[in-house]
Amino acid sequence: MIEQEWAILLARIQFAFTVSFHFIFPAFSIGLASYLAVLEGLWLKTGKGVYANLYRYWLKIFAIVFAMGVVSGIVMSYQFGTNWSVFSDKAGPVIGPLMAYEVLTAFFLEAGFLGVMLFGINKVGRKLHFVATLMVAIGTFISASWILSVNSWMQTPVGYAINEAGQFVPAAGWWEIIWNPSFPYRLAHTVLAAYLTTAFAVGAVGAWHLLRDSANPGARKMFSMAMWMAAIVAPTQIFMGDLHGLNTLEHQPAKVMAMEGHYDSHPNGAPLILFGIPNSKEKRVDYAIEIPKASSLILKHDADAPLAGLDTIPDEDEPPVGIVFWSFRIMVGLGFAMMGLGLWSLVARYRKKLYDWPLMHKAAIAMGPSGFIAVLAGWVTTEVGRQPFTIYGLLRTADSASPLDAPAVAFSLLAFVVVYFTVFGAGVWYLFRLAAKPPEAHEPEPQHAPIRSAGITPAPAIIDGEIEKGEAQ
Repeated sequence: MIEQEWAILLARIQFAFTVSFHFIFPAFSIGLASYLAVLEGLWLKTGKGVYANLYRYWLKIFAIVFAMGVVSGIVMSYQFGTNWSVFSDKAGPVIGPLMAYEVLTAFFLEAGFLGVMLFGINKVGRKLHFVATLMVAIGTFISASWILSVNSWMQTPVGYAINEAGQFVPAAGWWEIIWNPSFPYRLAHTVLAAYLTTAFAVGAVGAWHLLRDSANPGARKMFSMAMWMAAIVAPTQIFMGDLHGLNTLEHQPAKVMAMEGHYDSHPNGAPLILFGIPNSKEKRVDYAIEIPKASSLILKHDADAPLAGLDTIPDEDEPPVGIVFWSFRIMVGLGFAMMGLGLWSLVARYRKKLYDWPLMHKAAIAMGPSGFIAVLAGWVTTEVGRQPFTIYGLLRTADSASPLDAPAVAFSLLAFVVVYFTVFGAGVWYLFRLAAKPPEAHEPEPQHAPIRSAGITPAPAIIDGEIEKGEAQ
């Protein structure tokens, strides 16, 4: 029994490790694909070369991020078959088709236009190339939608029946399964998080180059666009997070209890615990710093509204409070810090100091990784808060794992750690090298494709964002 528990624990650690590595790349590529579409659209509309140069600059980074996201994502399906075969068998009739739809719609769309987007900038017409960029951006959104629909169904399962083999099967049509109760909120919250992740990464790169050359037009433009995104999207994300939290309270109350650190029920208004040390053994939060009745005000919009605590949940059904409690605070804290930097940028913009406040630029650099940390903290809150279930309230994690020995899982976990840090470490190092170079007036095109295809005359070349008609070769 002890060895089986160790095997399940190692399998959970392995999945958490690989999915965390994977998640940071789609979170970046979703936002970056949309940013590229905006840049190319602005170039087509205005003809200003700075947009075309920034497009080329970030296109190279997008290519690396997209590739690492695809490679790391393959491991997910591998682990479903090796470490979680019982879950795959029981939930396969529901989640299998949804995952297949993701491949048939989003992945094929991305793959079909990615080559044109990466290597066709001087080989096809401007409008056709813009269409390719749009299709890749739309494809990343569709991909995220299918994956989040699957995850949301695992969080709030509806529209299912259980057949004689103990499998979950569709009962009332696919529409109810796809648009399950938590899906719209999780989709909006995650996509906005991806946009913020990209905005703060772009803003950090722009700030880095502004500190070295405040007159660089590319650095100015990318920093300005990133700060607009922070100022507008960060408050929107906080509002959407509140709606998502209310939905979670309705469908997964134990998760919210863990997030809030409410071990006890509060019949006359629950306090908002800002900080403290959850003590699950004694069922309390030690050294708690709290605001009386503020949790009821936030969650129920009534300071005196009663809120149930974990004392109403059987001990075996409680999520790990300590992890959920702190990951939630990291996510929320970074969200307010993002909004703070966005508001700071508005003040700087009003005073015409957006490019001349080194302290704000240094703060933007420090906030560069904040989006990645926040999405990981949010993902931990979502997934650990669902425990001890893989399908909430229906299928326990302990009953979902493959019958593997602990040493076998430990060996594969060690192999993943070594390979991931080696391969993806090299990829991240190369990304930093690309970002360390300032955007130039004539960004070179990636040299990984033939200059022309047989029988096709290249379109006019883009020189510094302007059109210069080239002679037929």
